[in-house]
Amino acid sequence: MLDYFALFMLFFVGITLFYGIIAIHDIPYEIAKRRNHPQQDAIHVAGWVSLFTLHLLWPFLWIWATLYREDRGWGFSQNDSSQGAKTEHLINLEKQVGELQTELNILKEQLHHERQVSQGGDQ
Repeated sequence: MLDYFALFMLFFVGITLFYGIIAIHDIPYEIAKRRNHPQQDAIHVAGWVSLFTLHLLWPFLWIWATLYREDRGWGFSQNDSSQGAKTEHLINLEKQVGELQTELNILKEQLHHERQVSQGGDQ
């Protein structure tokens, strides 16, 4: 009776380890899929490669999958809406600078004209 129980436990533990390792190798892919990662297929394939290399690549796949978030991208730049607001602000600033340059040129011409008039009147 104990022989059958030991055999059952051996199979049960073996099958549990086998499926557990397969389930663990897929975690980075599931993270990438949930975050709508642009390279989720590559992460999935690399997960299978990692399975055959005894999960040597697995920690790097986890990092690769968690670096990207759809709302902020890779985290190195701000999202598109704030980028659009900054672009609009920059356009407004450029417009203001152009207006100020036009005003400055008009004032310079007026000042130059007044100097000519005052120099012509002094002579």
